[in-house]
Amino acid sequence: MSRKQASPAALRRTLGIIRPHVGRHKLLMGGGITALLFEVVFRVLEPWPVKFVVDAVTRSLGADLAGSGPTATPALLLSCALATICIVGFRALANYLATVAFALAGSRVAAALRVRVFSHVQALSDRYHSSARTGDTVQRLVGDIGRLQEVAVTAGLPLVANVITLVVMAGVMFWLDPLLALVVVLAAAAFLLISGGSTGKITAASRKTRKGEGALANTAQESLGAIRVVQAYGLEGILAGKFSNSNKQALTEGVQARRLAAGLERRTDVIVGVATAAVLFGGGMRVAEAAMTPGDLVIFLTYLKTAMKPLRDLAKYTGRIARATASGERVADLLDERVDIQDAPGAVELSGVRGEIRLQSVRAAYGDGRPVLHHVNLHIPAGQKVAVVGPSGSGKSTLASLLVRMMDPVHGCVSVDGHDLREVTLASLRSQVSLLLQDSVLFTGTIRDNIRYGRMEATDEEVEQAARRAQAHGFIVASPDGYDTVVGERGSTLSGGQRQRLAIARALLRHAPVVVLDEATTGLDPEAASEVLAALGTLTEGRTTVTITHDAGPALAADRVLWVQGGNVVLDGTPAELLDHPSGTFKAWVEQQQAANASEAQVDAGHSAGAAVAEVV
Repeated sequence: MSRKQASPAALRRTLGIIRPHVGRHKLLMGGGITALLFEVVFRVLEPWPVKFVVDAVTRSLGADLAGSGPTATPALLLSCALATICIVGFRALANYLATVAFALAGSRVAAALRVRVFSHVQALSDRYHSSARTGDTVQRLVGDIGRLQEVAVTAGLPLVANVITLVVMAGVMFWLDPLLALVVVLAAAAFLLISGGSTGKITAASRKTRKGEGALANTAQESLGAIRVVQAYGLEGILAGKFSNSNKQALTEGVQARRLAAGLERRTDVIVGVATAAVLFGGGMRVAEAAMTPGDLVIFLTYLKTAMKPLRDLAKYTGRIARATASGERVADLLDERVDIQDAPGAVELSGVRGEIRLQSVRAAYGDGRPVLHHVNLHIPAGQKVAVVGPSGSGKSTLASLLVRMMDPVHGCVSVDGHDLREVTLASLRSQVSLLLQDSVLFTGTIRDNIRYGRMEATDEEVEQAARRAQAHGFIVASPDGYDTVVGERGSTLSGGQRQRLAIARALLRHAPVVVLDEATTGLDPEAASEVLAALGTLTEGRTTVTITHDAGPALAADRVLWVQGGNVVLDGTPAELLDHPSGTFKAWVEQQQAANASEAQVDAGHSAGAAVAEVV
């Protein structure tokens, strides 16, 4: 966005994302505004006791003042003192109530906005999540929305109060002396003139600062998320340097934004000083000419000081508001991300699924338009176990994404039991499919909670039964707190095989008629792979199963094998049929896999023998 666009358009976008949530708190906001108006009234009344005391004392000293009035008496002085205490007290109470009301409204609006943004991010497809940086997204979700909330209370509330005060006091000052009141008008005009060019620059600099802070969050998130690799490869210095460079850039841009804001504040101070000097000179002359009383001059100067406060605050808070506007833009950009996969109008619930899958002339492509699958036609009867094999990058995982509708085909149709997946609700579709990935994701919490994510209403007995069927019960009860053992972030306190068996238990609890396995045994040692395969046998029993694999074992055990290459299904048949296929492609692949497995088994046996000899020695 250009610098010229930085201020009004960015502020409108920021207000646009907040406005839908403000309406729900009209009563609270109305109470806050009422308290704010009372504060303005008391602020306007506050200098009047001083005026009465100054004029009364001056008369008692024998001065001939314009107009008549009382002289200084103990009763008058006490009354003015008590009036001051009451006015200040009531103003403080009104300010407190307004601050609390706006703080509550701001917190609730921020909470609602944060939930809205989080839900939106979760709804975005692989197209977004494969290219977006997690650290920056989290920064927008937490830091940028938090800044919007903080600035609304610390800058927005005072500015509203001060602008109202400026208007009211300017009216009173015109009533007291129209000529001197013109000073306020000229000062406000001068401020608007000098601030016009600064606000856009501050917003642009603040936008760069927030972008730099997002890059910082990315670097920290990537480094800490892969801390074992970082330490093992000695990358601490390199990543620390990268973090330091990003930090310096963010610091430089942050200082620039603050320097611009500070310059605006100081120029405003000069305007206020000139305006005060003009009132002192002009007001002094008016008192000397008996056109005003000393009390009138005091109240005029007090009003001038108070009326000029909004100008000071506008300069003071311009930087904060600009940074909040930059944060609002980043949140708005996130909300503007198009949700590719969503329920179509009139989408129906998918229920009673048998598991018949059909792809008709399906062509799929990534977000950049690069084709992945080319006019694939495929029919998988209910209950059939299909293995999908082939070279890396041939489109195997794209099939899995299509079946759970993580992406839609650009042409053709994917259906389950004759229902086009685009015509059924996402929730009902995904409730009928159990997806198991190579990297099983566990969430911070207990083992019981992680299994129950398969079906949240499941009882403890059902959770335990699913764990037994997944061959996970043994290691669970051996854990310190059994099913209530807390696992680390992403299940880092468990082995790969244990994580996978918990994921299988979660899938078993789902009772889904369709199972999609995407490299579910890759990276596991032979013993863990054997246990996982046994658990997978329980999971897939009687269910339509699509297994994407680079392992010959699951392929040979399947009812049917699909060889995918270059985005096309090149071979389709039973394992025996493909082993005898004239091309020899599948047979050569199986032999290669079996040879690789045999070699790994020899290496493992050698390590075991060496360990046994070392133990004897």
